[in-house]
Amino acid sequence: MGGGEGRGKSSLLRCLAGDLLLPGSHLQIGATVLATAPGAYRAQLFWMDPRTTAHDSMRGVDFLASTAARYPGWNAALLADLTEALDLTPHLEKPLYMLSTGSKRKVRLAAALASGAVLTLLDEPFAALDKRSIRCVLDLLREAASHTTRAWVVADYEAPAGVPLAQHIDLGD
Repeated sequence: MGGGEGRGKSSLLRCLAGDLLLPGSHLQIGATVLATAPGAYRAQLFWMDPRTTAHDSMRGVDFLASTAARYPGWNAALLADLTEALDLTPHLEKPLYMLSTGSKRKVRLAAALASGAVLTLLDEPFAALDKRSIRCVLDLLREAASHTTRAWVVADYEAPAGVPLAQHIDLGD
């Protein structure tokens, strides 16, 4: 999903996550309907507002462990690969509030990618990342495009380069 600043990309992600409810809306993942089973609905998706400070007092390693406990499809091997590829090892023992914006985003992206969630919502995933990390995330999104059991919604100013998209929604400039 693409669009300029203030066009509603983040708000739409919040709607899909069930954090921003719209009257008359109907959200469903598989057979699970948000209105009738909100906990079960939210357990199937990964969403974290990139601006949240909710977990900032946690060490990176503890944040990842608590996130892993919430997702039965957690991929520990992928997390290990991401920890190396995103150069997270030196940062995981620090509280998230001590990390740069880019490092904090990388920890959260690693959690999103390793979650195994049926639906993963990513808000401006490349913001504040270095080129190496952007390449890593793009590679994983390219691979994810062929998954038949997981869906990804990426909100950014433009479509991720080289990622085959099932659908592109342009919210305009």
